[in-house]
Amino acid sequence: MSSSLAAVGPSAVVSIAPVVLPSPRRGVDLHVRVSAPITGDALSVIIFSHGNGQSLHAYGPLTDYWAAHGFVVIQPTHLDSRTLGLAPDDPRRPQLWRFREEDLAAVLDGLDRIESEAPMIRGRLDRSRIAVAGHSWGGQTAGTLLGVTHPDPDDESVVNRQDARIKAGVLLAAPGSGNDLTEHAARTFPFMYPDFSTMTAPTLLVVGDHDMSRLSTRGADWWRDAYDLSPSPKALFTAFGGEHSLGGIPGYEVRETTDERPQRVSAIQRLSTAFLRSALHPGEPAWAETVAALTTDATLEGSIETK
Repeated sequence: MSSSLAAVGPSAVVSIAPVVLPSPRRGVDLHVRVSAPITGDALSVIIFSHGNGQSLHAYGPLTDYWAAHGFVVIQPTHLDSRTLGLAPDDPRRPQLWRFREEDLAAVLDGLDRIESEAPMIRGRLDRSRIAVAGHSWGGQTAGTLLGVTHPDPDDESVVNRQDARIKAGVLLAAPGSGNDLTEHAARTFPFMYPDFSTMTAPTLLVVGDHDMSRLSTRGADWWRDAYDLSPSPKALFTAFGGEHSLGGIPGYEVRETTDERPQRVSAIQRLSTAFLRSALHPGEPAWAETVAALTTDATLEGSIETK
């Protein structure tokens, strides 16, 4: 298995969207995009949660790469997406965090339907090897399936959505400790008090050392809390000069990118792919080999930590 995985090279990718999951309580059905390599079987799955305002059409630099390298990638469009245009006074807005988390659970529960509606993946999924990933708010959303808990603003109960079907994750610019929120952010996002101590699944965290958030009273180190405050096994890639877009992962030539850097995106592509291969296939050397190659590369603009 190790040698066959290591030999996986880029494949042509096929995508289908939208695949529709009926969601009556949500007010609008859940639309997802499915991307997969045209060849290969027993494919691992990545469920990706987008950042605020984005949609299933975003994050091509990551999702295309993952699919080309042997993963089936499923991207839901959350209710905060600009493509849905919720009114500022829409009664669902205070519960957007809840709908986001439920969207990821709906994808997991709806794999049979997704597979039936996307014939190019029918019979090709390895459901014992499912990962979750997300950027920014999507990083917080994805983290809940990995074991991160947080308070429910409605009743102060603990929201625990850890799912045993999720075996590993990649969190990109996931928000840090709620104790360091600005006064405005604390009022606006009362759910944003993550407890990372319960995130036990193997996870790669990716942060930028120039990512200065208006949500936090701290500097760019706030984004590494998910690594510092969680138990092993974890890995952290800090992109030197990286801002919130981490070099351009939200999409090709999109306005959100403030720090366009193809070399940065390439490093994140390679590291995230290798991490998930090794996390989902114990004994697979992709992670160790990729880290060794990148840390001896003088052009790498970042640092890698593990625990």
